[in-house]
Amino acid sequence: MHGSAPLSPPKKKKASAFWLKQLHTWHWVSSAISLIGLLLFAFTGITLNHAGEIEGAPQTVQKGATLPPALRASVAPDDTPDAKKPLPAPVAAWVEKEIGLSGAGEAEWSADEIYLARLTPGGDGWVAIDRASGAVTSERTTRGWISYLNDLHKGRNAGTAWKWFIDIFSVACFLFALTGLLLLQLHARKRPSTWPLVAAGLAIPAILAIIFIH
Repeated sequence: MHGSAPLSPPKKKKASAFWLKQLHTWHWVSSAISLIGLLLFAFTGITLNHAGEIEGAPQTVQKGATLPPALRASVAPDDTPDAKKPLPAPVAAWVEKEIGLSGAGEAEWSADEIYLARLTPGGDGWVAIDRASGAVTSERTTRGWISYLNDLHKGRNAGTAWKWFIDIFSVACFLFALTGLLLLQLHARKRPSTWPLVAAGLAIPAILAIIFIH
């Protein structure tokens, strides 16, 4: 069998133009999708690197209330062992309305108390319900918008939707970088400094890691 004939110059140019157009399309689409995320993650890369120097002063708010008699029966002490389970829906709705913290999620039920942790980006909080008296106490701490953005960078306590965003954003960044590399390869012949700069981008962090990180 004979090998396929090499592409003629017009066909080569047509194929090259097709792939160049595809790379440019994927490059600008992925850059548009990842642009805002890149700005956010680049900025929070700096704030995380200097977290100790720009850390905001925490602000704590405490609240107290008492469950209405109609709701106390659903949290009254009983003989069941300690467990983790959600608050009854009416109690959770009351907590959100009166305390200002979400009552969703699993709470820790013990013989005397129900404890619900409220973890959010840039802060944390908790709600405690005395099962005998119905007394409700809560505390919420916020550490400022820098801490909020830093936690978004790390995906800390940001929920499922943000986790999906980070995954999609990471894929967009990968496509942006990969198509950029392929475009560099296509244009490298006319730009002699291309590969030395790419090599420097690899060598500089590698050298720093080898010499200064122990």
